[in-house]
Amino acid sequence: MSLRVLALALALALALPATGAEPPVPAAPKGPRAEKARAYFTDSILYDQDGRAVRFYSDVLEGNVVVVNFIFTRCTDACPLLTRRMNAVRRALGDRFGRDVRFVSISVDPEFDTPQELRRFADKQEARFPGWTWLTGKKEDVDRVRGRLGEVAESPGDHGTGFLAANVRRGHWIKIRPDASPAMVAEQLRELADEDGKRGTTGVTGPTAAR
Repeated sequence: MSLRVLALALALALALPATGAEPPVPAAPKGPRAEKARAYFTDSILYDQDGRAVRFYSDVLEGNVVVVNFIFTRCTDACPLLTRRMNAVRRALGDRFGRDVRFVSISVDPEFDTPQELRRFADKQEARFPGWTWLTGKKEDVDRVRGRLGEVAESPGDHGTGFLAANVRRGHWIKIRPDASPAMVAEQLRELADEDGKRGTTGVTGPTAAR
């Protein structure tokens, strides 16, 4: 599906009833969770919207409940709509956003998307908030991280449009459709954030990006 067609579908979906998330990603073999996850996701050095160097696992993922999506700033159709959807989820989360749930948007066009471009895009989309990290970096480092998240499209215009969400503390990753309602997504994220007091949800290390 082209991004232009997808953009039209997303525009309609903003007003449609919720659809369910896809089933959880299958669990990976168990092991010492933090070190296994760090080895898998890597501590590749990326740069946030303010130009700060961050280690991908240790500084961005570790210990958090996160929603991850892929964007590029030259996109004029699907990416702004996806960002609008993320913003609607942020509002639905209320005070749990930034405190219990964090957002991570990763550029699939890092050779163009400097931190300044990411900041400009986030400002234009009214999507600059504490708790929402926008990432770029050297192409080889971004590609490594994208590959670990199951995002392997070579052309920016072919990137995945689903969301990945995780309670990284528990190693529990799920895929969320881009047309799921903000209220439904927010509820799923609350459930992920509340898993720490529950048993039986552990071990997922290698997510595959939803499309």
